[in-house]
Amino acid sequence: MSKLPNKATILTWITENPTQTAKRDIAKAFGIKGAKRIDLKRILKELEAEGHLTKRKKTFRDPDSLPPVSVLQVIGPDSDGDLTAKAMEWEGTGPDPEILIIPKQGDKALGAGDRILARVTKIKGAGNLYEARLIRHIGANPERIIGIFRQSHEGGRILPIDKGAAKEWEVPAGAAGGAKDGELVEAELTGTKARMGLPRAQIVTRLGDPTAPKAVSLIAIHQHGIPDHFPDEVIAEADAKEPAGLEGRTDLRDVPLVTIDPSDARDHDDACYAEPDTDPANKGGHILWVAIADVAHYVTPGSELDREARNRGNSSYFPDRVVPMLPDRLSGDLCSLHEGVSRACIAVRIVIDAEGQKLSHEFKRGLMKSPASLNYTEVQQAMDGNPNEKTEPFVSTVLRPLYAAYAALKKARAERQPLELDLPERKIILDDDGKVTSVAFAERFDAHRLIEEFMVLANVCAAETLIEKKQPLLFRVHEEPSQEKLNALRETAQAAGLTMAKGQVLQTRHLNQLLKQAADTDEAELINISTLRSMTQAYYAPENFGHFGLALRNYGHFTSPIRRYADLIVHRALVTAHGWGKDGLTQKDADGLKETGEHISQTERRSMVAERDTTDRYLAAFLSEYVGQELGGRISGVVKFGVFVKLDATGADGLIPVRSLGREFFHFDADSSTLMGSDTGLTISLGQRVTVKLASATPQTGGVELEMLTLDGKEMPKGGGGGYKGRGQPARRKASNAKRKADKVKRKVKRTR
Repeated sequence: MSKLPNKATILTWITENPTQTAKRDIAKAFGIKGAKRIDLKRILKELEAEGHLTKRKKTFRDPDSLPPVSVLQVIGPDSDGDLTAKAMEWEGTGPDPEILIIPKQGDKALGAGDRILARVTKIKGAGNLYEARLIRHIGANPERIIGIFRQSHEGGRILPIDKGAAKEWEVPAGAAGGAKDGELVEAELTGTKARMGLPRAQIVTRLGDPTAPKAVSLIAIHQHGIPDHFPDEVIAEADAKEPAGLEGRTDLRDVPLVTIDPSDARDHDDACYAEPDTDPANKGGHILWVAIADVAHYVTPGSELDREARNRGNSSYFPDRVVPMLPDRLSGDLCSLHEGVSRACIAVRIVIDAEGQKLSHEFKRGLMKSPASLNYTEVQQAMDGNPNEKTEPFVSTVLRPLYAAYAALKKARAERQPLELDLPERKIILDDDGKVTSVAFAERFDAHRLIEEFMVLANVCAAETLIEKKQPLLFRVHEEPSQEKLNALRETAQAAGLTMAKGQVLQTRHLNQLLKQAADTDEAELINISTLRSMTQAYYAPENFGHFGLALRNYGHFTSPIRRYADLIVHRALVTAHGWGKDGLTQKDADGLKETGEHISQTERRSMVAERDTTDRYLAAFLSEYVGQELGGRISGVVKFGVFVKLDATGADGLIPVRSLGREFFHFDADSSTLMGSDTGLTISLGQRVTVKLASATPQTGGVELEMLTLDGKEMPKGGGGGYKGRGQPARRKASNAKRKADKVKRKVKRTR
């Protein structure tokens, strides 16, 4: 055929031959040669412009039909048992096509959520029905991205939210999920690329305004580079795990080990039980069991799960979500000590005397079955005489013995004197839309302290056992404060009219004496915060330098292997030390402990910063509705450019810029952490009570700006200098400031001679 076909004929050909839609294929089919190929190109361009065809690379196809090779997501079997799917990149204007998967012998079994690359064929005379045949399995765990959606007439693009990132993703028409221009969105990569080489994505969740509270934690996660997507191979490995059996384990299923966690806890990785010691030689003593989920059984050295867990280092916790170290199959199921199901554990049996001193301990690799998953509030209420239906059966048999053992451990703690900081924890309450409804200080019960004390003791046991058996491990190290930080703390204490010991080897008991002096005074919060700031940051290392804050010589994290890689290392070390199996610490891992310790110390700090940034943004969002109101607080920091105030009601930190303090120049003294007015002599220092006006709160940055109204109950003076005199003439400084500067120059000259 040499005659040029009309548009209808070309459209019919393309519909009937979906695999031969390149211009070359069409020309060959109609025998078009020479100059007529230019006319064919013109007709195809017109069909594309009219919307009858869409160009995909170098081929043309009907936009209301699927391409012959498509990415599909399996929906599942229909009422007739036939496997159905949906197209991931449907760009047509009509209803979504119905797709029936036709398996052939040898094909991998498919399930709901699986993504496949398939060859699809439209079934003639069946409307919008297609049959699909598997080419290859893509996976059930598509990569997800977060960014700002920018709409265009062809769909749009997703711009990255990370600073410095240049990569964009194209969103085809029909894949925007109703997202509007400027919205923060979550999208899945579809596994195909656009014409310009950009990866294509389909929007799966509209997160709305990028400055809204719901988006806050997602932004922090991506800004700080916290991995929040598990690779397909990690998910596959986790999903293939089966519950551990009794073989090679001690049967602890008759020991009533209960879990006690927050009421909203998703996982339960530690359990405990106590009973009086019947040994006449230990009158008044106790036997305490602490059982921890046996994560090492499931996450073995060198596995995909192991590599991903080490990469993450730890779980990260935000007010509206958790980014776990391990997939939910493990963290929320197999490694969670759920009530009434058998779970693998590593347990330690500890014998303590009536004074809380440890007499002996022994580790076992066991199988347990918790009779109850309890929360802190109901446990405390039960011990206060108000048990509910869940706690009542355990009051006399489990809870009272636990509290008796805790009472003994409190005696040992009082003798050891770990650092006793009193810094209430803020709890941000969100509604279903992610908006902050309230900010409160979390209540602490003896039930909290009981679990904390048991976990500290179990961690000590783990470190001591591995030291005794000469097995390498990662210690939790907390070194003494530097002399410079101690001097700063001492000056803060003196300014508050308190005394701090000097000229002796520092012990936590000395700091506790300072904290006790400040207790129940206006300076209590200041001294607690200043003491915390004087501390060094804890880290993980194979060398043992002790834990200053806990006043312990040997300490290694053992009690949370679900959420901390350091604990998993300790579990493996215990497996190797006891010869429990082949899933212990390998020589390769032992040789790399220093590097591993440095890495997970960094990931821990990364999570802390992301969590703090998220909290600041949530607080700023909450406070943004109270701009203009007066609030009470206390000065928590003094710097050259202003004053930081911790607000009473929320614990949020706000900045009073030095420019807004008054119409005078303020001199900053770094040694005493004070600002002094040049005209009024007004001195602003740490710990002073203030009334402030909320000037602004910016959710996207977490910034809170304040204006000082009163200082220690007195209104702020206006200052005699009048700020700036005339045009560009700065307010006068005090002569003392000039003298201070001159003295500084003299010292400098003297040193250089």
